[in-house]
Amino acid sequence: MARNTEVVVIGGGYAGVMAANRLTRREGVTVTLINPRAQFVERIRLHQLVGGSDDALVDYQRILARGVRFVVDTVTRIDAPGRRVTTASGGVLAYDYLIYAVGSGSADPTVPGAAEHAYQISTLEEALRLRPVVAAAPAAAALTVVGGGSTGIETASELAEQGRTVTLVCGRTLGAYLHPHARQAVAERLAALGVTVLEGGGATVTEVTRDAVRLADGRELPSAVTIWTAGFSVPDLAARSGLSTDALGRLRTDETLTSVDDPRIVAAGDSAAPSDLPVRMSCQSAMQIGPQAGETVLARIAGKRPADFNVGFFGQCISLGRRAGIVQYARRDDSVTKAFLLSGRPLAMLKEGVCKSTVWQLSQEARHPGMLNLWFKDRDRRKSLPARPGEAVPGRTA
Repeated sequence: MARNTEVVVIGGGYAGVMAANRLTRREGVTVTLINPRAQFVERIRLHQLVGGSDDALVDYQRILARGVRFVVDTVTRIDAPGRRVTTASGGVLAYDYLIYAVGSGSADPTVPGAAEHAYQISTLEEALRLRPVVAAAPAAAALTVVGGGSTGIETASELAEQGRTVTLVCGRTLGAYLHPHARQAVAERLAALGVTVLEGGGATVTEVTRDAVRLADGRELPSAVTIWTAGFSVPDLAARSGLSTDALGRLRTDETLTSVDDPRIVAAGDSAAPSDLPVRMSCQSAMQIGPQAGETVLARIAGKRPADFNVGFFGQCISLGRRAGIVQYARRDDSVTKAFLLSGRPLAMLKEGVCKSTVWQLSQEARHPGMLNLWFKDRDRRKSLPARPGEAVPGRTA
């Protein structure tokens, strides 16, 4: 009798769960998902956890296919030549194929004092550490959010809507991803919530102390709680295991999401760097890349050439508290357009619907693997890629 094909998935985030579920569509494949936490973390809700409106957790039973073996542990090393992984508990798991979906987390702040005195928010543990600190701060205490991206905007809005005194320090630009028209609309909403927004060359943080934030232009902001949302990083597991990574530590792959070092290793989500042109780190891209990574493994098991991955974006949906939000539309290549929507309750409901639909998609893929192929297509991506040997790239001239 033929032996089952063993596939290990490292990481139980959006991409890892989608990949694991997709793999169960083929008989004879044993799937093991290794994740350090016993519950799924809705990272897109962590600002709500800090504000107290959601716990950002989902039981894996809701979103993971029954055929997936779930192991709560942390992978500490990948032995690619030996096709096995070692875990923090001392376990060793052999594999025929490996999906690397370790996700991303907060970048270590290099600003003096930030590591010691600021709180980060990009992981469950960080949000859980921050939540009681915010709750214990006096109602009139000054809260400072550093970082003008979507996480900073959502966190500042969430806290300000509760009546907190919030300053959002953006560095040079508020919402750098947004179109200028959308950026102005966000600024107006933040102003209505009472958020003080600081941007421009002088609004760069130079030091964080226990009770203050110092800026490049010499200003010192009183800050009872400083929340640091600037920058993301990826775990160094691939690099420590001797695999090729990009400058940020993402696993380098080809367009089929296969490691440039080993055809038995496939990457998905924030920790993947296909063709050294990774797509934006986001739930939106992870939900698309995850099942495609699973399809790459299934194709290799079947002895077929895997298809190139294809991820397209629709834009970005940002909550502005529980009662408002904004949708910034984008082209499939993630470049923004002038079009955006900003409103009150309807947009807040839309954002909530997006969050719920993500969990729904995970659960549907668990119950009907292969059902969801709803991702957008960026048909122009190949124009930016180096030509393969003997191949001309459409749309490019010599």
